Amino acid sequence: MHKLTLAIAFAALPLPAFAQTPTEIAAMRTAVAADASRNEALLERLVVQNSGTLNLPGVKAVGELVRSEFEPLGFTVNWEDQSAVGRAGHLVARHKGSGRGKRLLLIGHLDTVFEPSSPFTGFKREGGRAIGPGVGDDKGGIVVIIGALRAMQAAGTLKNADITVYLTGDEERAGAPAEKARAGLVAAAKASDIALEYENLATENGTEYGTVARRSSTSWELKTTGVTGHSSGVFGDALGYGAIYEMARILDGFRRELPEPNLTYNVGVMAGGTPAAIDAAGVTATGSGKTNIVAEATVARGDLRTLTPEQDARVRGKMTAIVEKHLPRTGATLTFFDGMPPMAPSEGNRALLATLNAVNRDLKLPEMPEYDPAKRGAADSGWVAAIVPTLAGLGPVVGKAHAEGEWLDLSSLPRQALRNAAYLTRLSREPRSR
Repeated sequence: MHKLTLAIAFAALPLPAFAQTPTEIAAMRTAVAADASRNEALLERLVVQNSGTLNLPGVKAVGELVRSEFEPLGFTVNWEDQSAVGRAGHLVARHKGSGRGKRLLLIGHLDTVFEPSSPFTGFKREGGRAIGPGVGDDKGGIVVIIGALRAMQAAGTLKNADITVYLTGDEERAGAPAEKARAGLVAAAKASDIALEYENLATENGTEYGTVARRSSTSWELKTTGVTGHSSGVFGDALGYGAIYEMARILDGFRRELPEPNLTYNVGVMAGGTPAAIDAAGVTATGSGKTNIVAEATVARGDLRTLTPEQDARVRGKMTAIVEKHLPRTGATLTFFDGMPPMAPSEGNRALLATLNAVNRDLKLPEMPEYDPAKRGAADSGWVAAIVPTLAGLGPVVGKAHAEGEWLDLSSLPRQALRNAAYLTRLSREPRSR
């Protein structure tokens, strides 16, 4: 083959990923070690500032704390106001790179499930753990992001990286409509090549896992009706079966007919009687009646978790079909409320895990297998996974999330900061495909 032809042929081959160099890794290690106390102090400042989703000033205050960390790293920081959907807003930090490497979207959240009324407050250290509201979900994830970016800056690998950090202010309780609350995140994904989500690292029996999929989190409401009257006429032509028997039929139908892998459908609250009702928030149901009165109404609320949009559509169809087979003289309506979409598994997601495992080998860390998506909750990564390859769970090791006593393994902060600094460096050097 002619030399010129050979050169053209090689030029047409896909460019390999540009891994971090040993010198860069050494600089990152040094920076992460030097920043250990600083990162723990930042974690404490974030945790002691309450940022329950509905504490709008508190969420914004955490955003301002984070802003002061990103701006010295060369990021342009904006606050996306979300008052139109009843929430505080989102913090978006953008770092302009060389324009050649892949554009990275890093996702986390400022809010927690602990509102100011929660008795779980403050920050303390016990042994190797930090304990406090939101310490792991997701303030520890934010610290990992910042620690990794500082390590990249110290190693000189940040200057050419094209990175957007998108920290939502309502991940735990999204504003409504959710599509409007997540419009900015979706737009950021469309302007990116890769998305990485920084909720907690999945661990089990000492093994650390990569999260290539997470299930959805949506909810449903089921209402049934019946003809009320004296219980002596129940099951007869005039009264039929009543609302409670209709509810029992439907829920038992769900139990028997819906099961399949990666699917759950919980019933969380229910009431029946004459009458029965549920509050607007869907968390308090009330009913009254007597043993000798056929119930005229029941109401139940539950959640639905699926792995893919196709599974979600199929299961909703099956639930609707079960509901429509009414007992005599009864009626029922089923309403779905959209929440977080699923982060479906994909080859693109698995390719990101393969690259992370290449970084693990470089850092002499164990390789990470795929985590079972049925063991993880939903997250904002579900909003972007259908747009770009996505890897989740890149934050620290935590426990008791969403509960009093939530803790973070402090030794995981430097490990995750280093791992992510090397990982982001490698990904940011891969050539864009579009």
